[in-house]
Formats: sequence, C-alpha cells, structure tokens
Amino acid sequence: MIKSGSMKNICFLNTTSFWGGGEKIHFDYASKFKERGYTVFIAADKRNELYSRANKANIDTFALRLKNLSFLNPFKYIRLYRFFKKSKIDTVIISTSHDTKVGVLTAKLAGLKRIVLYRALAAPVKASKINQYLYNNVITHLIANSLETKRTMSMNFGNRLKRNIQIIYQGLDFEEMSNRKINRHSFDSEKIIIGNAGRLTIQKGQHHFIEIAKILKKKSVNFKIVIAGTGELEEQLLKEIKINELQNEVELLGFVEDMSSFMESIDIFALTSEWEGFGYVIAEAMFARKPVVAFNITSNPELVKTGFNGYLVPFEDLELFSEKLAELTKNKEIRETLGSQGCKFVQENFSLDNIIDQFEEQLAS
Repeated sequence: MIKSGSMKNICFLNTTSFWGGGEKIHFDYASKFKERGYTVFIAADKRNELYSRANKANIDTFALRLKNLSFLNPFKYIRLYRFFKKSKIDTVIISTSHDTKVGVLTAKLAGLKRIVLYRALAAPVKASKINQYLYNNVITHLIANSLETKRTMSMNFGNRLKRNIQIIYQGLDFEEMSNRKINRHSFDSEKIIIGNAGRLTIQKGQHHFIEIAKILKKKSVNFKIVIAGTGELEEQLLKEIKINELQNEVELLGFVEDMSSFMESIDIFALTSEWEGFGYVIAEAMFARKPVVAFNITSNPELVKTGFNGYLVPFEDLELFSEKLAELTKNKEIRETLGSQGCKFVQENFSLDNIIDQFEEQLAS
C-alpha cells in the first residue's frame, strides 16, 4: 500500500558494471517498493546483472550506460530526461558517484520532486564546487547506510554542507531468506570451515588469508578457508596459494549466487576488508547464525560486538585475527552462542520491511 503521498513512480538508477552490495540494495529495495504498489523502474546497463535480474523479476527497466565522463555528453542527459518525463518519474534513488552528476542534474531539469542520494560507500566525497552545489541545492534527500558512511560523506565539506544527512541502514529480507531452499556445499566435513565472500579486490583484503592460513597451519588448527567471489586478485591469490602449498587449506569458489547455502555450509565467517560502508555480508552471516571475525574499522563496529556476536581485532593484526579464528574452531559451544546472538541482533535491527518503512517516512517529508 502506497503511504508516501504523491510519491508514486520511482526510478532506481545504478549503471555499475559489476554485481555487488550496492546493486543488490537497488534490486531488493525496488522489489519491495513494487510489492507495496509503487510503479518502479531500474535504470541500468543492459549488459549487467542488475538489469538482467530486474527483467527476470518483471521490474520495468531502462537501459542506460554511464561512465565517469558521461556528464560531458549531452545525449546522456537528453535520453534520461525523456525517460523521466515519459514514465512520469517523481522520485529517483542514486547511490554511485559516477551516476550522480548525470542522474541528479537530469532529475532536476525534469522536475522530479525527490532526488535521493543513498550513499553506501564509506569513503570521503570531494568538496568540489559542483558537489557542493549538488548536495546543497539539487539533491533533496541525503541518506547514508551507516554512521561511518555519514561521517566520511561529510568530512571534507565541514560547514559547507547545509543539508542534513539521514541514516537508514541496509535491510535484509529475512522472510525471503528463510524460505530459500538450502543446498549445503560439500566442503571437507572433517574440518572447521572459515568462509569469506566478496569481490576479490585489495579493498576486500582476501590476500590476508594467505598469511592467516599459514599461521593457522603452523598451529595445527583443523580448518579450511573457502572464499566466494571473483575479481582482479583471483590470479594472484591462486598463485600465492600454490607457492605457499595451501591448496588443502584455501579454496577459491568463484562467483556464488546462492549465498544462503554458502553461509549455512560454513562454521565461521571472516571479513578482511579495509573498509565497509555497511557490512551486508556480515549481516547475512549473522542471520545464518555464524560468528564473525573482522577488523575494527569503519562500519564493522556497528554490526560486530566483541564477545557478543563475534570478534573485532585491530586492522591488519593477523596474529590476533588468526588467534580468534583458532579459538572459535576449537569451541563449538562459543560458536553457537555467538551465532545465535548475532542472528537475534540482525533481525532486531536490519529488517528490510522496517527499512522500507523508514524510507517511506523520509521521502514523504
């Protein structure tokens, strides 16, 4: 049921070339808004996963490809303007920097009432003149997905940012996740499985698992590390695994679509990221009742509470990181206690239905 007054036709604009957390946000939120009776569109690159999933879910799509310099191309503005007008869009929700200039300015020209920047990246925004203008005069709603994202979003602006930034955490569709058919992976049943999931990049830090595996192996810990994801570090990681003779200890699984089955198949979740806007994958692991070990950086403390649902360790302290993993491998009771408390924590704080309620309230104002 539509609650937000005149908000009826919503466009989620995301032309990112890969499938990641931000793209999943747009897909999940678009699906929920559609369920509530809104007319919803997803504007995305037609070659990409978000566009494909939207079509399969019968969400209306608009093919659009934007790059960093697309704001210099007048034809991009014209195409998007015509789409906004033809589809009677009144609300656009944008998350990525490379979509912002074209999307926000076109929305302003087309007379959209709600121009929303929902930022999920915990990285500073340049306080350029154009960004100051967009943030203060064009964007109608600035929303961050965590306290840390809000902090980094505003840190370069100082008192030059006139508009308040609201915080709305990312939500998980617990009902849909609970109804998924679980197909457990056939990992080594004799070992404690430590899982990680994410794009294989420097930011996600999977290279740390080489050293972690060496430390755990030296301590004769009964473990195996499985990593779900693809990315630019894949070749380097495979090389390091071979050089260090860790083929039995570390396995790269490639792209894993069924994340629920993956989480149900592991015993511990480990996150080695250098930063996170919001650790969606942490919340997924907690919902699957898995204890989490992560670095004490950016937004991780907003989810992981040491001794309650996992452990936070100082950034790049791989000895302590490995020590916490080793402790968990040896104590099933602690794993189950932390996992159970984590599951309760995410259900109380990150329900997608509650998050959509918050969006409706914000956008009605």
